Amino acid sequence: MSMAGGEQTPPDAKAGAVAASLPDWLVRNPLHAGWAWTGFWALLIIADEFVNLAGWTWYVFVGMAALPTLACTVAVLHATPRRHLRPRRESVLAHFFVRFLALTAAFLVWGLSVVASASISTTVQALAGNSERAVTSLGFNLLLAAIPLVVSVLWMALIVRCAWFLRRLRGWRQSPQDSRVPKKFLRHSPQLRRVVVGLAHPGLLLVAGLGTSVLALFLGAAEFTLSVIA
Repeated sequence: MSMAGGEQTPPDAKAGAVAASLPDWLVRNPLHAGWAWTGFWALLIIADEFVNLAGWTWYVFVGMAALPTLACTVAVLHATPRRHLRPRRESVLAHFFVRFLALTAAFLVWGLSVVASASISTTVQALAGNSERAVTSLGFNLLLAAIPLVVSVLWMALIVRCAWFLRRLRGWRQSPQDSRVPKKFLRHSPQLRRVVVGLAHPGLLLVAGLGTSVLALFLGAAEFTLSVIA
């Protein structure tokens, strides 16, 4: 197809060109490359705790550690219709039991939020005294400090959910032979498909995405919360 006197490159040709430039070792061992990538950035995260570089570099390391598997996971899940993930042999008992567990978890989270709210309210009142302005200011500071914690928890829930679907979609093998990934996904570029599906691995996603998020939660966000309270 020609546009404005030029020739437009088909998407399949672009994917084929990208696959042709991929190293052979990456095509053969995409999962091993993903583990090596994650381990390299994890070492930089640990080193940053001792070298004490700029504050924002730690977050860059965390994002880079999870970038390949997250990008491939988004590509695979985006190309997969939801009907591919519907359980084929789910019993009525399993259906209701999963809902029961979800409601129980929601109740526990609600109960913890109520207890935490009461504790925070008492702490703010004790620290600020009877000054309404001081209570309001400290409350807003605590709210701002809690935003990274809430975002981290929601992000971890998203990672776990995506890993769960990846397990059902392509299993735990590096190059699954009987995966339920749509056949049309990168059909004209089998090497690129092998790399993308290999990096979209549930275990790698949990370690690179969830593991680094836990570090961010307990090291970054917790330190920020303590500094605000102090």
